[in-house]
Amino acid sequence: MRDPLSPFSYVVLALVGRRGASAHDIVQMMRRGRAFWTAAESHYYAEPKRLAELGYLTAETVPGKTTQRRVYSLTSRGEEALHQWLAQPTGFPRIQNEAVVRLLAADYTDTATLLAGLLAMRAELDTIEADLAATIDAAPSLPHRERSIRLVADFGLRLVRANRDWLATVEAELAGPERET
Repeated sequence: MRDPLSPFSYVVLALVGRRGASAHDIVQMMRRGRAFWTAAESHYYAEPKRLAELGYLTAETVPGKTTQRRVYSLTSRGEEALHQWLAQPTGFPRIQNEAVVRLLAADYTDTATLLAGLLAMRAELDTIEADLAATIDAAPSLPHRERSIRLVADFGLRLVRANRDWLATVEAELAGPERET
């Protein structure tokens, strides 16, 4: 039988964590953490329901600001799944890097067009950096995860720096004279 939990399932279980979370909370966390994992928002709404049906989460309806909301909590089965998953070796991160693929297809456009498309990423890097700074500022509000949050945000900031450095290298190379291959 195929394991009903995917890597994405573990993301959702980890985001629900010890304090629980609504699907909306999970989406908000996902937006701030998009440097680490991306998926369609609809998946972040659907996966908690699926995990609840499988017995990894429970769902409780509680009053919200304007309407009732469903808050998910880990069950003992969900905690055990996280425990077992955390004990497994971590592989190299999966990367889906659209900028790299665009650079590989550079022979289908002119350099100025390619460069403009690639350098547009700098604005998103600014936003991600600001989100990570806000995450670091909010970390003390979750004392049981503060250290982990700071370390994750540090990794995110390093990713932002690496992308900025890479874009600077690409810009310098593409702006220079073309080399014959």
